[in-house]
Amino acid sequence: MLLDFSSRPGAALVVGATGGIGSAVAHRLAAAGSALALTYRTDAATADALITALPGEPHAWALDLTDAAATARVVAAAAERYGGLHTVVYAAGPHVPMIHLSRVTPEQFRDQLTADAVGFFTLVSAVLPALRESRGSLVAVTTAATRRYPVRDGLSAGPKGAIEALVRGIAAEEGRFGVRANCVGPGMTTDGMAVRLIANGDLDDAALDAARNNIPLGRFGTADDVAAAVTFLASEQARYITGQKLDVDGGYGV
Repeated sequence: MLLDFSSRPGAALVVGATGGIGSAVAHRLAAAGSALALTYRTDAATADALITALPGEPHAWALDLTDAAATARVVAAAAERYGGLHTVVYAAGPHVPMIHLSRVTPEQFRDQLTADAVGFFTLVSAVLPALRESRGSLVAVTTAATRRYPVRDGLSAGPKGAIEALVRGIAAEEGRFGVRANCVGPGMTTDGMAVRLIANGDLDDAALDAARNNIPLGRFGTADDVAAAVTFLASEQARYITGQKLDVDGGYGV
């Protein structure tokens, strides 16, 4: 089976595994037979619960991607523990408040870029040697908002757009080493960041109804819908796909 990772040496590294999408990706990859290395930023309790729920022998490390030295140490430890990395999934990123760009301060935008886009590049710098060795795959979870812009989503779309540009660059430059790089762009989901936006009051019932009306399928997706796309792009089924972005958005971007 081309979606079977059980014969692939090494592990999949899921960065941001305690988030809604990261957790779903971990479960999907484990079900496909992959060994798992996981990272989380601060939520050790959720990481412990995830490890308990997953098959095999997953291991989780605390990681702040703004610390380049720590990122290199964690990546090296994961590669050593599992004998390499065949897949790296970036499912991390800070909480992003919904706010008009006119109200975003330069300091806020800088902080978002640092935490998300610079954090992603820090990860890439650390994992590329392992991915070259395994001729592996990098998948970045970004956003559907870089295709069709939702009002008040600039703090997400801006940094995620930078990540998508970097992924295209990695695909162009690293293909000679057998490395593939792709993105998955989630639309509105019933879990993950949408839960925090609703809890914070950034999305009220009227905003949710308006968002739903802009989706041809007429409903929100789930973290597992996104995880299915990530797993596909990481698998041998997608062995001739690189530098692409697959939006999982119910048709929002059409």
